[in-house]
Amino acid sequence: MTDLPEKMLAIAITAPGGPDVLAAEERHVPVPLGEEILIKVEAAGVNRPDVLQRMGAYPPPKDASDLPGLEVSGTVVSKGIDAKSYEIGEKVTALVAGGGYAQYCKVHESHALPIPEGMSMIEAAAIPETFFTVWSNVFDRVGLKAGERFLVHGGTSGIGTTAIQLAKAFGAEVFTTVGSEEKAEAVRALGADHVVNYNKVDFVSAFLEATAKEGIHVILDMVGGDYVEKNWKVAAVEGRICQIATLNGFAEDVNFSRLMMKRLTHTGSTLRPRDTAFKAAIAAALKEKVWPLLSSGKIRPVMDSTFPLEQAADAHRRMESSGHIGKIVLTVE
Repeated sequence: MTDLPEKMLAIAITAPGGPDVLAAEERHVPVPLGEEILIKVEAAGVNRPDVLQRMGAYPPPKDASDLPGLEVSGTVVSKGIDAKSYEIGEKVTALVAGGGYAQYCKVHESHALPIPEGMSMIEAAAIPETFFTVWSNVFDRVGLKAGERFLVHGGTSGIGTTAIQLAKAFGAEVFTTVGSEEKAEAVRALGADHVVNYNKVDFVSAFLEATAKEGIHVILDMVGGDYVEKNWKVAAVEGRICQIATLNGFAEDVNFSRLMMKRLTHTGSTLRPRDTAFKAAIAAALKEKVWPLLSSGKIRPVMDSTFPLEQAADAHRRMESSGHIGKIVLTVE
């Protein structure tokens, strides 16, 4: 164990509200217990759930830090008495249930992974939240297979850029929706086979035409609202839809006969409240099946911008502008 300070800089949510409620505070450095490790944070990813938590719409699990931040990269500087996976001084990236916007963050050792070869710490901080989410939902939950058609909405989001690359790497035909021509070019460069600018074209009609009316086998949706009905329309017979957020609110009027006639499966999940073992299993699968692709450079996190930790509010403004392409990351001194 190295000599550690008692206090650290952290970014706290002072009250539910806009980006300005994020404020720097002095906090006690967390103490790792049991199988936990303490990471000296070098970079922390910014994600849509952080924004929702800041607004008061996504409270952390009861045993998690109240600080925002779901993914970090950095150096192991201390560990609990039962932690055996990493040595002091090792560099890791980790999925955390909260507390990432800080100079130090603790996490169960099984939710940390080594930095992929040739990857910067900033890039490494952009991996866990989206890769854990996409793998557990697209590949585990709804079982995307090589040769199937896959649609992800919001192709230039962190989830979108990750899903496009992973689906393509594992042999799927990839469809996506974006909001501008600039974003359309970006997702084509990632390997998307069919791209629709939803501000100009109805994606249901376009994708049904592109598939000779056969539709899409697997859909990953963060939008909700009227996209629920649209997803059912564009889905193939026995298609699978996985809901991971409802950014456009809840669906009010949906035609359940379409669900029945097509024999669709519409499921959903949230990752943050899942137990230690569930997240550990995802980490193990990623290390085996995805880490070689990251280390070889076949896939990489798409980076939009970085902000110093103290400018977390500006990072949130960037995310809420919806102009970003890929991941936004905070850097920690």
